[in-house]
Amino acid sequence: MGLFGAIFGGSGRGQAKEFLERGAVIIDVRSAGEFSGGHVKGSKNIPLQNIESKVMEIKKMNKPVVACCASGGRSGQATQILQKHGIEAVNGGGWQSVNALV
Repeated sequence: MGLFGAIFGGSGRGQAKEFLERGAVIIDVRSAGEFSGGHVKGSKNIPLQNIESKVMEIKKMNKPVVACCASGGRSGQATQILQKHGIEAVNGGGWQSVNALV
């Protein structure tokens, strides 16, 4: 996957589907206001600016992570942060794309 795909969720869609089949947790990294306007059922809202401080909490879930946001940009950043901390994560892109997979 190229840099653009890594950041914006390009070929992560197939990987996101695989992660979801394995019981991944969906983390929506949009703001609480955006999340309340619509989200994937069962997803957890952890805004991007809080991801780093929630790494230990996410690790305790002991599940792979599919990150999503509005378009894939913020979830791409979140995915990089989570992977840096040893969490198996994939950028699912926009939340509506992820919603279509569940």
